[in-house]
Amino acid sequence: MEAMPQPLQPPQQAAAAGTRFTLLKQSSLAPDREDSVTLEPVDPPVRLMYMANEGDLDAIEELLDSGTNVNFRDIDDRTALHIAACQGRTDVVQLLLNRGAEVDPQDRWGSTPLADAMYYKNDDVIKLLEEHGAKPPMAPMHVQNAREVPEYEIDPTELDFSNSVDITKGTYRIASWRGIQVAVKTLGEKVFSDEDKVNAFRDELALLQKIRHPNVVQFLGAVTQSSPMMIVTEYLPKGDFHAYLKRKGALKPTTAVKFSLDIARGMNYLHEHKPEAIIHRDLEPSNILRDDSGHLKVADFGLSKLLKVANTVKEDRPVTSQDTSWRYVAPEVYRNEEYDTKVDVFSFALILQEMIEGCLPFSTKPEKEVPKAYVANERPPFRAPPKYYALGLKELIEECWSQDPFKRPTFRQIIKRLDDINTQFARKRRWKGMPLKCLQNLEAMLKKDRTCPSSRSSTQSTVR
Repeated sequence: MEAMPQPLQPPQQAAAAGTRFTLLKQSSLAPDREDSVTLEPVDPPVRLMYMANEGDLDAIEELLDSGTNVNFRDIDDRTALHIAACQGRTDVVQLLLNRGAEVDPQDRWGSTPLADAMYYKNDDVIKLLEEHGAKPPMAPMHVQNAREVPEYEIDPTELDFSNSVDITKGTYRIASWRGIQVAVKTLGEKVFSDEDKVNAFRDELALLQKIRHPNVVQFLGAVTQSSPMMIVTEYLPKGDFHAYLKRKGALKPTTAVKFSLDIARGMNYLHEHKPEAIIHRDLEPSNILRDDSGHLKVADFGLSKLLKVANTVKEDRPVTSQDTSWRYVAPEVYRNEEYDTKVDVFSFALILQEMIEGCLPFSTKPEKEVPKAYVANERPPFRAPPKYYALGLKELIEECWSQDPFKRPTFRQIIKRLDDINTQFARKRRWKGMPLKCLQNLEAMLKKDRTCPSSRSSTQSTVR
C-alpha cells in the first residue's frame, strides 16, 4: 500500500528529519499534470526548491550564501524560479533574479517561469519577469514550416502604437501601419493558457478572412506567429454608433431608416454568406462603426457563429454579461437555448427603436434585469410621437422582436420594407419642397381634369 504524503513541516524540521514535502502547483505544460508532487529535502539544492515554494526568504539567502546553485534543476528541469512563479511569490522571484537566476529556463515540457505565472494568473510575477526580459511563450498558432505562414501575416514591428488610444469599448487600439491608421485587436499573453479565448480568437480570424462587404469592417491582416497575437482591421475615425447616439439623442425617422438600411445590408450579407451563414450574436451600437461618409459598418465578430450543417447553434456555456450587452440579447440566447440568425434580427429591432426614441432599451432598468423582461415578453415602450413610427416602422420593429423567432423577418425582407419606407419619405419630401404656386397650379389642373372628361378626350385625340 502506497504511503500517504506527510504534511508540510517547518523548514528546519523538514531539513533535519529528511521528511517528504509537497509542491502544490506544477508546470503549466506538464502532460497529465497532477495537483501535487512530493520531494525529499535532503540536498541543499532541493531544499532551495522547498524554500521557494514556502516563501522563506531568509532560508533562501542562507542557502545561496553557502554556495547552492540558484539555477539548480530537478529531475524535470524545474528551477526555484519556476516554483516561485507558480506560487505567485513575487518577493522570492525578485530575490532569485537578484542572485543571478536565469529568467527564461525551460523545464522538460518547455514551460518557462513566465508561462507558469501566466497559467496561474499571477499578474505581479508576470510584470516582474517581463521587466527582467522574460520572453512570452510561443503564439498558439505558430507554425514550424515557413511555407505554412498565412498570407495575411503582418510583421508586428510594422505596427506603431506610439500614439495609440483605445477604441470600441477598449477592444481595439489605434496603430499606424504602412502609412495608414488601423484598428488592432490584441490577444494578451496571459490568456494563452485559456483555451476558450484562444479558440475564440481563431474563430474570429477565420470569419474575418471570409468577409467582403461595404457595410462590414474590412479585415487587413493578423499577427499569429509571435506574441501577442493581433487582428488588424480598417480604422473608422468617426467612432462607434453607441457614442454617436449618445451624443445625438433621438434621430429623425428618415435618418434612422438610412442607418438601418446600412446595418440590414451588412447583416443580410452575413446571414446569406455561402456555404455557411454567419450569426453575429453581439449586434449592438458599440459594435457598429461609422465611416468617413457617414455610413455604418458592422464590426467585432468575437462572438460570431457559423451555421454549418445544422440550422441552429447552441452555446457551450451560458452567456454572461461579460460576453455581451444584455440590453440587446434575444431571449433564446439568455435562456441558453438553440438559436439561429433570427437573434440578430431581434437585436436589430432594439437598435432601430433606440434611434427613434433616443434612449437605451429599457433605460430605467438595471442591465441584468433587461433579459428577464424580454423572456417575459416585455418590450421597450414606444414613447415617441406616432408620426415618428409612420409608414409601417412600428409594425416592422414589433415583428423583428417577436417572441417567436420563426415570425421574425429575414434581413432580405427587412431591406425591402425599409426601401419602401425610404421611398415614401422621399416622395413626401418632394411634395413638401414644392413651391406653393406650383402646388396651386397643379391642384387647379387636376380639378379641371376631373370636371372636363370630354375636353380631356378631345385633347388626347388631337395628340394622337
